[in-house]
Amino acid sequence: MQIEKQLTAGIIAAVKALYGADVPDKMVQLSATKKEFEGHLTLVVFPFLKMSRKAPEATAQEIGQYLVENMPEALARFNVIKGFLNMVIADESWVNLLCDIQADERYGLKPVTEESPLVMIEYSSPNTNKPLHLGHVRNNLLGWSLAQVMQANGCRVVKTNIVNDRGIHICKSMLAWLKWGNGETPESTGKKGDHLIGDYYVAFDKHYRAELKQLTEKFMSEGLDEDAAKEKAEKESPLMQEARAMLVKWEQNDPEVRGLWQRMNDWVYAGFDETYCSLGVGFDKIYYESQTYLEGKQKVMEGLEKGFFYRRPDGSVWADLTKEGLDEKLLLRADGTSVYMTQDIGTAKLRYEDFPIDRMIYVVGNEQNYHFQVLSILLDKLGFKWGKDLVHFSYGMVELPNGKMKSREGTVVDADDLIAKMIEDARTMSEDKVNKLEDISEAEAVEIARIVGMGALKYFILKVDARKNMLFNPEESIDFNGNTGPFIQYTYARIRSILRKAADAGITIPTALPSVALSEKEVQLIQHLAAFGAAVSQAGADYNVSVIANYCYDLAKEFNGFYHDFQILKEEDPQKRAVRLALCEAVAKVIKTGMGLLGIEVPERM
Repeated sequence: MQIEKQLTAGIIAAVKALYGADVPDKMVQLSATKKEFEGHLTLVVFPFLKMSRKAPEATAQEIGQYLVENMPEALARFNVIKGFLNMVIADESWVNLLCDIQADERYGLKPVTEESPLVMIEYSSPNTNKPLHLGHVRNNLLGWSLAQVMQANGCRVVKTNIVNDRGIHICKSMLAWLKWGNGETPESTGKKGDHLIGDYYVAFDKHYRAELKQLTEKFMSEGLDEDAAKEKAEKESPLMQEARAMLVKWEQNDPEVRGLWQRMNDWVYAGFDETYCSLGVGFDKIYYESQTYLEGKQKVMEGLEKGFFYRRPDGSVWADLTKEGLDEKLLLRADGTSVYMTQDIGTAKLRYEDFPIDRMIYVVGNEQNYHFQVLSILLDKLGFKWGKDLVHFSYGMVELPNGKMKSREGTVVDADDLIAKMIEDARTMSEDKVNKLEDISEAEAVEIARIVGMGALKYFILKVDARKNMLFNPEESIDFNGNTGPFIQYTYARIRSILRKAADAGITIPTALPSVALSEKEVQLIQHLAAFGAAVSQAGADYNVSVIANYCYDLAKEFNGFYHDFQILKEEDPQKRAVRLALCEAVAKVIKTGMGLLGIEVPERM
C-alpha cells in the first residue's frame, strides 16, 4: 500500500543518514503490528545492525526518531520492543490513503495489456451422456473465479472447456433412446436436453443390470461358478455388444449413427448452456473430444517415430516414464483406439495452434493428480513450451449431508436441482428473517432471491481451500449471519442504503477529504481496505480463490463492527461524517470488486 511505500523510502533514507549505508527495498521488512502492541506497522531492524553497530533497541529507537522528525505527516509516534520498531501511522496518512482508494476505479487490480502473459484455464469438462452435477458446480465456480483472479493479477485469460462427446458411454444413451425412447424430444417431454439424455443413460444401465443378472443365473445353472458366470455374462451381453457395435459405426463415420449422435448432443448442449447461464459462467473457446482425439493419435505417432515412445508386440503404443520415477503409460491400444491421455495431447496441440499460451491451468479433481503429472512430462517431450510447467488446479470432493437433496436418480446431486433449491430457500429465508422492503415488485423480489441464493451457493463453495474435500450444507450456506455469502451481500446492501439516504439528504462526499482524528476502528477498516491488493496477489500466486472469499468476509465483519459503534448519517461533525461516508463507499466498492472476482453479484437492496 502507499503508506508502506512511503515508510520504506523513509527507512532507507534514515539508514543512509544515520549509518551512511545504502540498502535495497527488499531489506525493509514491514508487517502488521501484533494486536498486543500499539502500532499499525512493524519494522524488523535486525538486518541493519551490521550498519548501526548498535544493539537492536538502540537501532530501532534511532530509526523511529528519525522518521518522526522527518516524516511527521506519515508517522505519529513509535515504540520499541527489542528488535522491532512498532509505528503508529498518522491519521492524515490514513485519510490520504482513503482518498487514493476512492479515486482508483480499479483499486486492487493490476492492468492487463497486450504484453501481459496469456493464461488458458480449462474447466467444466462434462460428458454428453448426463447433466451437470454438484461436482461440476464446484469445478465451474472454481474455474470461472480463478480466471477472474488471474485477470485481476494482470494476465490475459482464455477460458476453455473440453467436452467428452465420444465413447461407449455416449453410445449407451443413444442406444437406449433408440430402443425405449419412442421418439421423445426435449420439446415433446418438456425436459432439458441433458436431463432427457441422462434419463436414457440410466435406463441403459437398468436394462443392462437386469440382463447381466439373467445371463449370470443362466450360466451358473450350466455349471459355472458365480465369478466365471458374471465374466461370461459381461462378455456376451447383447446390449453391450450393440453399444460397442454402435461405437464402431461412429468411428467409421456411419451417417445414421453420426446423425443421431449430433442430434442428441445438440439437445445436451442446449441444456448445458442453461445451467452455465444459471451459474454465471462461460467460455471463450470450447473443444470437443471428437475433434481432438485424432490429433492426439497423430502426435503420439510422431513421438513414436522420434523414439519418445515405443510399440509393444501387440501393437499398442506406450511411454516409458520409469526414468522420471513413474511407470509405463498406455497411449494407444492394440486396436489403435485412443485413451484419455491421447485426447489431452491432441487438445493441447489444437490449443497451442489457436493461442500463443504462456501458461496452461487445468481445473480437474484430485483423483487425476497422477494423470496430469504424466501429461506434463509427455507434453514437454513433444515440444510444448508450457508442458513442463502446466498447472493442475487440483480440488477435492464436494458432498452434501446425508439425506439432503437427493437427485432424481438418487445417486448424484443434479446441478439444476441444487440451483433451484438454493434460490427457493433464499426467497423463503428473506421473507422470514429480513425486513420486507417497501415498494418492492414481485420481479425485484425474484431477482434478489436469485442473487442471494446463487451468492450463498458460490460463496460457501469458494470460501474453502479448493484442495480440501468439503461438505456443502445448503441451510448453513444461506444464513444471514456468519461466514456466508448472504452476510456479505447484506452488508453491501446496508452500505448502499446509507449512501442513498445521504444522497437524498443532499449530502455529498468530497473528493479531497478533510484531515480528521480517526478512531482505531476507522483506522483498522482503512488498513483492511489497503490489504485488498495483497489479497488479490496472493490468490493469484497460490491459485487459491478462497483468499478473496475470506478477505471479503473479514472486511464485511470489520465494517459491521464500525457501523455498530459509530454514527454515520447522524454524525454532527460534517468533516467526520464526510470521512465516514467515504469509508462506507470504499468498503462497498471493494466488497463488490472482491465478490465479483468470485462471480458473485451483490444486490443494491435486500
